Amino acid sequence: MSLLLNLAARILPGFAEWYAVHIYPIWVRLLGGLCSPLPFSVIEVLLYLAGLGILAGIAAVLAKKLSHRRALWILARWTLLAFALFTLNCGINYQRTPFSRRAGFSLQESTEEELIALCERLVEEINEAAGEIEVDGEGHCLVGGDLAAEARRAMQAAGKEYPELAGYYPNPKPVASTWYLSYQLLQGVYSPFTVEANYNSKMPDHDKPSTVCHELSHLKGFMREDEANFVAYLACRSSDNPEFRYSGSILAYIYSGNALYSQNLEAFRQVREKLCDQAVADLLHHNAYWDTYRGTVSEVSDKVNDVYLKVNSQEDGTKSYGRVVDLLLAWNREQP
Repeated sequence: MSLLLNLAARILPGFAEWYAVHIYPIWVRLLGGLCSPLPFSVIEVLLYLAGLGILAGIAAVLAKKLSHRRALWILARWTLLAFALFTLNCGINYQRTPFSRRAGFSLQESTEEELIALCERLVEEINEAAGEIEVDGEGHCLVGGDLAAEARRAMQAAGKEYPELAGYYPNPKPVASTWYLSYQLLQGVYSPFTVEANYNSKMPDHDKPSTVCHELSHLKGFMREDEANFVAYLACRSSDNPEFRYSGSILAYIYSGNALYSQNLEAFRQVREKLCDQAVADLLHHNAYWDTYRGTVSEVSDKVNDVYLKVNSQEDGTKSYGRVVDLLLAWNREQP
C-alpha cells in the first residue's frame, strides 16, 4: 500500500496536493496532537527503545531463544510500519504543489542589483531588531520565554497573510541528545513517525526561532528545505517578538549574503559593513559553534541527506537549500 501511495503521488496529477490539504492534517491532529503535550521528544525516546530492542533481539538469537526467521519477521514488520508512517506523513507531501506556487510567488532570474537590494533590506531588518533583543552575559542574543508557544503564534500570524500556513500546530520539542544533531550540523529535524518538530537546544539562541519555524512548516506539508527556510523567514518577521524577527532576518541574510559573496565580493563587503556590532558578534558565535562539529561525521551526514533529498524529488540535493534566495528575491519584488 505504501508503494502504491508513493507511486500515486508521483504520477497522478493533483493527488499529493489533495492528500496534503485534506488527509495529512488529520495525522497532524491525531498523532502530532497525541505527542504534543509530552515534555520530551517522543521520537528520540522511540529511537533509543528501538536500539535496545535490536540489541535484545540479537542477544535472543545468539542465545537461541529466538529463531533467525522469527527475528527477521519481527524486524520486517516494524520496518514496514516505519515506511508506512514515513509515506503518510512525509513521502507523499514531497510531491505536492510548492508553497511558492500556492502563495503566488513568481520565481525568475534576478539581477545583481536586486540581490544587493535584498541584502541591504535584510541588514536593515537585523539592525532594527537587534536594538530590541535580550542578550546573555556574553552579549549574545538570548531567546527567553516560551519558545514553542511563540513559534506557534508566529506561524499562525503568518497564516493570516498566507492561508496555507494557518491552523493547528503541535508543540515543537528540544532533543536531549543534542550531540547527535550537532555532529551532523543539524539545527532541527522533523519526525514523520511521531509528527514532531524537533530542534537542537544547544545551538546559539539566535538560530532557534527560525529553526523551529522551519520544522513547523513541515507540519503544514511543505517538505522542500528551501521553502521551509523561506516560510521560517515569513513566520519570524510576522512575530511581535524581536528575537524571532532577528532570527528570521539573520537566516535570510546568511543565504542571501552567501549568494552575493560568490557573485560580487566587494558588494558583499560593503553590505556587511552596515551590520551592527550585535549581529556581527552573533554571526561569529554561529560560525564558531558549528565549526566545532565539522568533520567526518558531518560530511557523511551531508552525503546521506543529499541522497535522501534527491530520492524525494529534490533534484538539486543539498544545493536546494540555497534556492531560498530566489524565493526571498521574489518576495522582495512585491514589497513597497
